Amino acid sequence: MGLLKQTFDRIKPLDSTAMAQAKERQDRLTKPQGSLGRLEELSIRLAGIQGKSIPEIKHKAIIVMAGDHGVVAEKVGNWPQEVTAQMVGNFLAGGAGINVLARQAGARVIVVDMGVAAKLEPNPKLLARKVAPGTGNIALGPAMTEEQAIQALETGIKLVNDEMKNGLDIVGTGDMGIGNTTPSSAICAVMTGRPAAQVTGRGTGITDEQLAHKIAVIQRALDVNRPDSKQPLGVLAKVGGFEIGGLAGVILGAAANHVAVVIDGFISGAAALIAVGLEPTVREYLISAHVSAESGHRVLLQHLELKPLLDLEMRLGEGTGAALGMILSEAAARILGEMATFGEAGVSEESGK
Repeated sequence: MGLLKQTFDRIKPLDSTAMAQAKERQDRLTKPQGSLGRLEELSIRLAGIQGKSIPEIKHKAIIVMAGDHGVVAEKVGNWPQEVTAQMVGNFLAGGAGINVLARQAGARVIVVDMGVAAKLEPNPKLLARKVAPGTGNIALGPAMTEEQAIQALETGIKLVNDEMKNGLDIVGTGDMGIGNTTPSSAICAVMTGRPAAQVTGRGTGITDEQLAHKIAVIQRALDVNRPDSKQPLGVLAKVGGFEIGGLAGVILGAAANHVAVVIDGFISGAAALIAVGLEPTVREYLISAHVSAESGHRVLLQHLELKPLLDLEMRLGEGTGAALGMILSEAAARILGEMATFGEAGVSEESGK
């Protein structure tokens, strides 16, 4: 718990002076005030996060964490568990959706084995941080011990602390794990107080009958484990996943280092619920890239009071939405820093000013 507590102590509210200065400059740029809409709001928030009146986004990373889930034994989806390990190989080879979009965003992709239920071949591009080879079956008992939950969180924090040495202005969260919409739905149900049926979606695409079964499995997990929203560490341990815990740690570590976090879809959102539950100030550092096609994602974003930048009906995960959100975040920062003011450009302002 040492690193966890130290990290909580380092998380501060956004810099209001930097935000006021950013707003003042934003209002003097050569455009009608507010005409760039939410890009203007985003630039001001980035200023507050970085503590600089003109934020810079040069060093970008997307952290993709992989883990397996014992609950796949309950047949909650259609994909075999070995796909998790196979997709890790695809990430490392540069052939996945996240690799393509990260290249466009100019972001490095960091692939982490948090708990894949297979022995992965050593690879210089792979960070081996396996807590255990997959979680327990949450329909029968807890996903992990509290010690393992802390290990997952602290792994994410350490990873961000290490990445700061390479330069890091913004970080995106990504995931890979067959079956991980099931623990994410369980976390969402607990932390938002909504019924399982309202926050459980079709994952990679299941029938109505399969969806009813998935909801029943999640309800069983909640009945068996009795997670309490007031104890977010316990929620992670009882019904979470190693990659979800790792991503919650990434979020906490980024906030402690004054780095903006672009969260991806539903699984990243579940991680955000845990992180904000542990330290509410973290919410100010979150940028919601998009709202996914998973029904629970909209619910959790409303609970976190986050407005997504995009609604493209995406549901791939991997950090693909985060990469797109990162592009928009950089655009917002560049507008603030590179666009001329009326005074600089010698352009007349609106009459009456």
